[in-house]
Amino acid sequence: MVFPAWRTKLLYMSTILITGANRSLGFEAARRLIEAGHDVWIGARDEARGRAAAETLGARFVQLDVTDDASVAAAVETVGSLDVLVNNAGIPGDFVPLPEVTVEHLKPVFEVNVYGPVRVLQAFRPLLEQSANPVVVNVSSGMGSIGVTNDPDRIESTLHNLTYGPSKTALNMLTTQWAKAYPNFRINVVDPGYTATDFNHHSGPQTVTEGTDAIVEYAQLGPDGPTGGYFDRHGELPW
Repeated sequence: MVFPAWRTKLLYMSTILITGANRSLGFEAARRLIEAGHDVWIGARDEARGRAAAETLGARFVQLDVTDDASVAAAVETVGSLDVLVNNAGIPGDFVPLPEVTVEHLKPVFEVNVYGPVRVLQAFRPLLEQSANPVVVNVSSGMGSIGVTNDPDRIESTLHNLTYGPSKTALNMLTTQWAKAYPNFRINVVDPGYTATDFNHHSGPQTVTEGTDAIVEYAQLGPDGPTGGYFDRHGELPW
């Protein structure tokens, strides 16, 4: 198989911050990126769990609650310099029947899944601007794709949700806007796919390693890599 040039240049040894990295996809992505030679910060709200994860992996730990301005600002001071930001922290919210959904169901999901990435990226932007190769990976879902959720061949089209899915659709749009606003960055959004994690009680058919394929790949882009795109482990996705 012949890969595009940018896929053959994943050799930049970077300082990487992954939010929500004490378990599941974030933890596995951190493990793989450390194995590839990168310097990885585990960002986690829970200090005990985050430190334990960092010690297990040989990573560095920073306490980071994506819903708290002061926590994010303190994390910026602790990290000090950054090449790659992976906005991975997210929550599924309560999956309730659509007729029962209220604004109160949406608020906590959007606080983490939408406002969290905004808070973190905007705070870390000055550090990323100092990097020779600034990269941002926003972890979304097929549930955030209007195209995928309307494709009868995809499992996402059978699910009805007013909280988690729309929050990821918003993250997708944020990604395209950031990519245009910060042309020197490589900013993309990825869908891990239906992966066996705590999110779905480990019901997904993909392994957690397969689920991190796109995260790991797009976290290692060179300056000639794509930006403003939406990808999974198999390639480009419809918006």
